[in-house]
Amino acid sequence: MSARASSRLDTLPAAAADALMPLALTVNGRPVRTAVEPRTHLADLLRDRLDLTGTHLGCEHGVCGACTVLLDGEPARACLAFAGACADAEVVTIEGLDEDAVAAELRAAFNREHALQCGYCTPGMLVAARDLVLRLPEPDERRIRAGLSGNLCRCTGYVGIVRAVRGVIAERRARGIPALDPRREGRGLGPVGARIGTAAGAVPAGGLPAAPARGAESRPLPGLTADFEPAHRFDQRLDLAHPPEAVFALLGDVAAVAACLPGAVLDGAPAPDRVEGGLKVRIGPIAAVFRGRARIERDEASRSGRIHGAGNDAGGRSTTEGEIRYRVLPGEAPGTARVELGVGYTLKGPLAQFGRPGLVQDLAGRLAAEFARALEARLSGEAAPASAAGLDPLRLLLGVLRARWTAWRTARRKTRRDRRP
Repeated sequence: MSARASSRLDTLPAAAADALMPLALTVNGRPVRTAVEPRTHLADLLRDRLDLTGTHLGCEHGVCGACTVLLDGEPARACLAFAGACADAEVVTIEGLDEDAVAAELRAAFNREHALQCGYCTPGMLVAARDLVLRLPEPDERRIRAGLSGNLCRCTGYVGIVRAVRGVIAERRARGIPALDPRREGRGLGPVGARIGTAAGAVPAGGLPAAPARGAESRPLPGLTADFEPAHRFDQRLDLAHPPEAVFALLGDVAAVAACLPGAVLDGAPAPDRVEGGLKVRIGPIAAVFRGRARIERDEASRSGRIHGAGNDAGGRSTTEGEIRYRVLPGEAPGTARVELGVGYTLKGPLAQFGRPGLVQDLAGRLAAEFARALEARLSGEAAPASAAGLDPLRLLLGVLRARWTAWRTARRKTRRDRRP
């Protein structure tokens, strides 16, 4: 980090202070205290405020991998991760690997094997390759190509890159340097937050992993902030073909609501005002298990309530806190109900790179539709759809994209029709 960048961290315009959030983290071994807008991405903080321009920006959609950095020791997309979600995290950029032994071996191998041309992808490629060198037990070309598939190069054709990574892995294993044990390290190969293979924290097919035995090393459940103010908010609406009183009564049955929510599992019998449990989330190769607790408030007179919860990733370092405020009103037709939801959330840690508000709101809309169908089934006396497979935002996202594509094509056809004489 340059002295010029360090000197201006605390010299922010006074007029903008109200729109900023304080942030403390460690970058390349140095503590950083600054303030950022909630929308600021980690890559912009590194490049524009800290002058760490080795972190390159390419697609800015998390596809090309040019912005890859280490976030708490795991490769992460700096263009997707919000800076505010990296509070207390340790960030290492390509500049922070100047004295790293593995990175030095990779740089020499890249030169030897002609594994770079224009060099734009190289910083992110080296960060990703370093992770493979540390964790792959054998110089397996197929696994190396899979591990580097999130880092795009327009010049080399990848042959030299793969050859360089294979060579470093083979040389280190020949010198008796073993791969890191994923069970000890708490993660397997893959992007930030991944739980692949035998990594600790992997989600078994049958459901949530058993809660750790008393005395075993585990992360304590997070507490609930008394004056919680979410970083992001949005509204949702559910229309149900059942009377408001029946809908409100069902929403008071915690076990029934959990059965309607994909991926939700309760720990023991819930109390009327509090509950502990977990939520399974799967995003492509990333599988996370959030465990936490929630406080439940209900007002019978106004048919309204609030669920305030907090949880953390059982295998990683991501934490979330959120609230759902709901109100059950009469629907447009007699005997129907309308449920108005106000959702607020804050997501911190590695998985925060998937927390873009627009994306979360779209996914929440799809999830709300599935939840409404499950509520309808239960209110009609039918079995709610099984939720053992867990919440799959990737599948929901594909549905969002299909819906947007269909809407765009429909609007385009309508525009063409309107232009005809």
